[in-house]
Amino acid sequence: MVSISAPNSTSEQLVEGLSAPDSARVLDALAYATEAYGDKQTFAGRSALEFAIGVAATLAFLRSDAETRIAGLMFELTLIEPDTAADIEPRFGKQVCDLATGVRQLIRLRALTQTQHAGSGRGKNAAQQAVAQVETLRKMLLAMASDMRVVLVRLASCVTTLRYFAELKLFNEMTRDYGKETLDLYAPLANRLGIWQLKWELEDLSFRFIEPEAYKRIAKMLEEKRMMREGFVSSAILRLQTELASAGIQAEVFGRPKHIYSIWNKMRGKELDFTALYDVRAFRVIVADVKTCYTVLGVVHNIWTPIPKEFDDYISRPKPNGYQSLHTVVTAEDGRPLEVQIRTNEMHSFAEYGVAAHWRYKEEGGSNFAGQKYDEKIAWLRQLLAWKTEVADAVVGQEEIQREWVEKLKSATLDDRIFVMTPQARVLELPVGATPVDFAYHLHTDVGHRCRGAKVDGIMVPLNTQLKNGQTCEIITAKGAPGTAGPSRDWLGAGYAVSTRTRSKIRAWFHAIDMEETLSHGRALVEKSLQREGKTAVNLEALAQKLGFGKVDELFLSVGKDEFSLRHVEQALHDNGEVAVPEDAVLLGKSRASSVEQGAKSGVLVVGTEGLMTVLAKCCKPAPPDSIVGFVTRGKGVSIHRATCKNFEEMRAKAPERVIFTEWGSAGHDTVYPVDIFILAGDRQGLLRDISEIFSREKINVIGVNTQSAKGQARMTFTAEISSTAQLLKALNVIKDVSGVLEARRS
Repeated sequence: MVSISAPNSTSEQLVEGLSAPDSARVLDALAYATEAYGDKQTFAGRSALEFAIGVAATLAFLRSDAETRIAGLMFELTLIEPDTAADIEPRFGKQVCDLATGVRQLIRLRALTQTQHAGSGRGKNAAQQAVAQVETLRKMLLAMASDMRVVLVRLASCVTTLRYFAELKLFNEMTRDYGKETLDLYAPLANRLGIWQLKWELEDLSFRFIEPEAYKRIAKMLEEKRMMREGFVSSAILRLQTELASAGIQAEVFGRPKHIYSIWNKMRGKELDFTALYDVRAFRVIVADVKTCYTVLGVVHNIWTPIPKEFDDYISRPKPNGYQSLHTVVTAEDGRPLEVQIRTNEMHSFAEYGVAAHWRYKEEGGSNFAGQKYDEKIAWLRQLLAWKTEVADAVVGQEEIQREWVEKLKSATLDDRIFVMTPQARVLELPVGATPVDFAYHLHTDVGHRCRGAKVDGIMVPLNTQLKNGQTCEIITAKGAPGTAGPSRDWLGAGYAVSTRTRSKIRAWFHAIDMEETLSHGRALVEKSLQREGKTAVNLEALAQKLGFGKVDELFLSVGKDEFSLRHVEQALHDNGEVAVPEDAVLLGKSRASSVEQGAKSGVLVVGTEGLMTVLAKCCKPAPPDSIVGFVTRGKGVSIHRATCKNFEEMRAKAPERVIFTEWGSAGHDTVYPVDIFILAGDRQGLLRDISEIFSREKINVIGVNTQSAKGQARMTFTAEISSTAQLLKALNVIKDVSGVLEARRS
């Protein structure tokens, strides 16, 4: 267990590293807390004063500022003595009061997390949902903290409580539940923020109460070798430092302790025996450049015997996430393995704070749920906290630097998403500004369609109310069977639906309604036509197929949209043979189409001239009903361009006599034209799949794809075959509603 070495007295410990004015404020808070707490106890039965001092001492160990330490002393008072807590702001300032209030809000989540653990079901899907929900809770904890110092106080309170349980050797349902909550939520947060001092202790103490037998077994194996192991690592580091100094190499060498929970996790995950763990004894070497990395590797292999199969060169062959380092395992003098990692300062910084940061794969389930923006903010927080730790000894008395750190930490909120709970304690992640309508559709599409009202924290609110972090939202739905109620068109405006996903589902509802109305209208027109002709007994499926439609509903839709004349229906009723449908009729249900790319007739008429070969220009890819013009080429007939084509403008300026007027004629209703579609979107997993599904659903054939990704943005160009620009515009409107799409247009 990681312990905190205390100075001679509690007072000295709590003010360590602070300026004289800040020290005086902390001591004043200690005196106030001593009187206010008296003999009161925490929920775990411990003296509330001892607990508050333990939290503040941990925050002092982390080199936090005076306000954070005072908040550590005071937040428990806001829970057990609300009346006395009213004096905190006038006496210690708004910052301390806000920090204490923020910690109290996080503690409110204890009941929520316990509900989540108790309600986890069985089976693969239930397990995946449970992992996703825990990850959402972790993100919610950070998002709810308007000041990141609140998270520091909460972590300090967790480790203080666990130490108390360990001191009394309490092993019961309460300590197990507390350990499970800490291991699921708070240890991962300490890991993400790079607060290793607390992360290791939170994990080991939690593990001690969750798996006491496994903890004792590993602790015993470690204890038998602890003194020898730690002594050897220290002597090995000293020896390597001496060898490097002799070679004129400047390097930072430090040990990387392997704690009990980490050892158990690795043994379990890789099904290894304790004796097969090579990194129980390990250290890391940081140097200036890549060349020196390999020089240090040679020195290490000269001192100790390398194990060939345990060498990895991630510098020449980086991991997919960009991680770089040299990993080698050598056999030490006592015949046991010793792991050494060698990297440059840049590689180390990237591994700790960049996309290669290992906090994700150290967490169960953490790798699938965080996004790029979230990772970037976590990396910035880690750097900020690491900077504070590194300069802590140097900033004593430099209050300007201290204030700068505090201001940055206060503004370091993960505020691009909000987290709202259902009455059953399920947490949903929503965009900032989301409303109860967004919340309802995120729960389930049918819940969204039937949404008629909402309660937020038990109070009825308008449906365009913006939700906030940590609120509980209850949706009031219309009665009746699913599908019998629908959304309001007003929800597409006036701030009712913020999420793109929500707006897309609302539009889909009304599109389906419009389609049903069109279908009914077309059916009524066809039936009236059959009545006029005295053919009400005709087989409609056979009639539709005779007219070139795959299904009768396609015939009804086409008639309802005024795309297919009833005259052709009447003609088919009187024609005993095959129906000759005029060229201007729109036929649906064709299984194959002819592309002008493959030599199909382009459908272009050259005004005043017959028999000329025409070819559609690849620079602008015209398609009906674009305004088009022709340019007589040398040996390739007439090149057809869009009237707005820049290439055509240049050619016309050079040879205006070769310009001829053209227009679209008839090329057959199964002819398709290639066009280029440009899409700009935030890069994410599944983006290409989602867009491809839209093309498939709209029956648009894609014959070429080019994608590029840089700085979190994806630039995608599709070459698609369309029958008309109306078909293209419809597809573009649907693509714009895909999550993350910023722009979708024809090139």
